[in-house]
Amino acid sequence: MFKSLKRNVMKMFRELLVYHHSSLEYRAKVLTLMVSANGDICECEKEKLKQIAHTIYSEDQERAELLIDAVNEYHTKIITNNGLDFEHLIQLVEKETKAVRRFAQKIDINLLMQLHECMDSEDDILFQQRILEFLQGLKDEYGVV
Repeated sequence: MFKSLKRNVMKMFRELLVYHHSSLEYRAKVLTLMVSANGDICECEKEKLKQIAHTIYSEDQERAELLIDAVNEYHTKIITNNGLDFEHLIQLVEKETKAVRRFAQKIDINLLMQLHECMDSEDDILFQQRILEFLQGLKDEYGVV
């Protein structure tokens, strides 16, 4: 009971309570681009997302869970048309990468490729490949040398 209450409070006040929340939010946006490419999150993507989050934050399980929650929140906003659509999310990722160049280092193409394994439709595979190319371009252009 206490754990679920604590998690809900952390989700609501993530910006105030989570150390380096902007980094977590950026990662969530990048992951959301990948999982929202085909419109919904399948079981395979949920499992891969969980693995990726726990790989990124292997030392902090709570932070990994917050990352998963943030991805789910962004995805829900996209599919319910609640103030965010896919194109706007792409623009946000690009804008934040330009503004905070160190964020480009947080784009891990190898981890994102794990989500690519869950695609079965040729159109979805191609669309997700274009997203990966876009993210690689951001990483190449704005990555801190």
